[in-house]
Amino acid sequence: MRTKEKIIEKVLAACALITILTTIGIILILAVEAFSFFQEVSFVEFFTSTQWTPLFTQKSYGILPLLSGTALTTLIAITVALPVGIIVAVYLNEYANEKLRRVLKPLLEVLAVVPTVVYGFFALMIVTPFLKMFIPNLAGFNALSPGIVIGIMIIPFVSSLSEDALSSVPDSLRQASFGMGSTKFQTAFRVMVPAASSGIIVSAILALSRAVGETMIVAIAAGMQPRFTFDPTVPIQTITSYIVQVSMGDVPHGSIAYQTIFAAGITLFVFTFILNNISYWIKSRYQEKYE
Repeated sequence: MRTKEKIIEKVLAACALITILTTIGIILILAVEAFSFFQEVSFVEFFTSTQWTPLFTQKSYGILPLLSGTALTTLIAITVALPVGIIVAVYLNEYANEKLRRVLKPLLEVLAVVPTVVYGFFALMIVTPFLKMFIPNLAGFNALSPGIVIGIMIIPFVSSLSEDALSSVPDSLRQASFGMGSTKFQTAFRVMVPAASSGIIVSAILALSRAVGETMIVAIAAGMQPRFTFDPTVPIQTITSYIVQVSMGDVPHGSIAYQTIFAAGITLFVFTFILNNISYWIKSRYQEKYE
């Protein structure tokens, strides 16, 4: 019996080690290639220039256009996903009966497993023409359409984690609110949601990380035109869509243009790493633990 336990322990340790080594390998690859890039391009130009044209004859290596495109689509996505996700979570936790909850939660989570290529064509062929009915100057490729669709895609991240946070709130708070004469709506949004706020914030940050890393939706529907702008009606390019563009193109391996994808990649990695650590810190620091 002790031998079996030791074998299981070793297997579990090996699995944990694989994940750690994979992460270290990714960081090393990005860091080595990015180091070669920054030997040719200064940090100042990379983080301050508003021109990103590494594939053009007149080359410029300012990452700000890609960062603004990424931030724009992410902001639109979380603007869509956060209120909808919270409302869905409140409905599932406070209003839906158990039978309906067992049906709705799996159906909602289907949104998270739909291939992102499908979402991309949905944004391009359905959402963009629909939005043009209300925004005539909307370009065929734009930031608004993929941002909205990314928001739809990450709704399950917000709703599922928020519903778990609401479920962890003691029922005594709900009953006390009812005892004070509050309605179900007032109890849900003035008592339950504030009590579960730390878990809801964590869900929002994790959804943000997912939106930042989205690739195919923006690659298909955003236009792949790097520009430093916060206008959602014009074509833009994100960090991930640029990486796809270079990886699938004819850029010579080992050239500075090729190494830009590693510089952009490590920038994206650092950004998502910071977001994930903020969510972990919030969860460990502020989330109340109910026994």
